[in-house]
Amino acid sequence: MIRQTTDPLELFGTWYAEAGKSEPNDPSAMALATVGPDGTPAVRMVLLKDYDADGFVFYTNYESRKGQQLLGHPKAALLFHWKSLRRQVRIEGPISQTTAEEADAYFATRARGSQLGAWASEQSRPLESRFALEKRVAEITARYVVGKVPRPPHWSGFRLQPTLIEFWQDGAFRLHDRLEYRRGAPAEPWTTRTLYP
Repeated sequence: MIRQTTDPLELFGTWYAEAGKSEPNDPSAMALATVGPDGTPAVRMVLLKDYDADGFVFYTNYESRKGQQLLGHPKAALLFHWKSLRRQVRIEGPISQTTAEEADAYFATRARGSQLGAWASEQSRPLESRFALEKRVAEITARYVVGKVPRPPHWSGFRLQPTLIEFWQDGAFRLHDRLEYRRGAPAEPWTTRTLYP
């Protein structure tokens, strides 16, 4: 049985720490589902960079497909799947943008090559050749040969403010344990219920 707590972030923190010890690669990897202007869903993997009572934070190019979808329809869903633990966590809620200060602080911690790549990549747009990308990286590297690489204005963060968090634990004969936390809005208290598998 999943140990129920009054605060789902406490339980998430416990599971996330356990995943950090047992997952062979990227326990912070999560599927991010967004929706396009015509209602078509899209999903891809991103990395969790921070979480607290205000929500779950990740960073991207705002001009990318996911960036445009989130700006145009600011609701999303996340899914963590930790195969080594046979656990999943589903999260849904509205999206807000991080502050410029938060984005600057995180960008400064990235490897220099990743900082340069954020400038060089026109994420999600057609690429005529690998050579064209490598040329852009070389041009950006030459531009910032000395000193800090500033954060591109089109690169920043999003915060998902959860209104639903579901914990899923694998069970024998597919009789899985499911515990759901739900609230009407990010500032409201959580209600909990267990779900059939």
